[in-house]
Amino acid sequence: MNVTEKPEFLATDFTEFPDHTQLPDSDGTFVKNFQELPQSILLTTSVRPILDQIHPDGQYCIGQDSGIYWRVAQPPEPPEKGAEAPDMRRSYVMWKELMPPLIILEFVSGDGSEERDKTPKKGKFWIYERIIRPAFYGIYEVKKAKIECYHLVEDRFELMSENQRGHYQIEPMGLELGIWQGVYQGVELPWLRWWDAEGNLLLAADERAEQAELAAEQERQRRIEAELRIQALEARLRELEGS
Repeated sequence: MNVTEKPEFLATDFTEFPDHTQLPDSDGTFVKNFQELPQSILLTTSVRPILDQIHPDGQYCIGQDSGIYWRVAQPPEPPEKGAEAPDMRRSYVMWKELMPPLIILEFVSGDGSEERDKTPKKGKFWIYERIIRPAFYGIYEVKKAKIECYHLVEDRFELMSENQRGHYQIEPMGLELGIWQGVYQGVELPWLRWWDAEGNLLLAADERAEQAELAAEQERQRRIEAELRIQALEARLRELEGS
């Protein structure tokens, strides 16, 4: 998530504040490690079926490598003609959404100091805790194979404790968050993953597809074997009838 400091301007009317279509959706930096994209896909596609159940009206939002605007920036330049944004969120604009994200997850590429920076009005941790105020904040460090989770309690982040499975409970979602050592998209890593409240691993979309394909193949094999047994029995019956 990007939480950059920008100069303020004064608006006389709340409706004059820019929305996500008028604000930059990139800070010009590149993703810092190859694992960030598949990790985001893994988390997003595995949790989406659960969110569809919780929000059957589809009123929820998942962001990947997204920016969060938490203070009003200088009035942006009008978009170039023909370059209008599509009808989808380009970033999370606090004064338009009017509610904080439920959970924010940071993927550490350096030593983790940026994600734990409590410098007032500048540090990520301070901005998340004091301004954006998500109910949960997670700092994922793949090099250390760990996730550090905080819960907002009385306006301050409190470090959470793991449950008996070594996971962190995200109760509003009825899910658990933790580290899974395994192979995803051909790479073995300590991946950050979701589990349900009973400790069952939530599969990503491609994993569900592979599982369905395997089940279909197994069913095909069972039908072939059953057909071969029937043919063998029919042949045996013909032999007996002819004897």
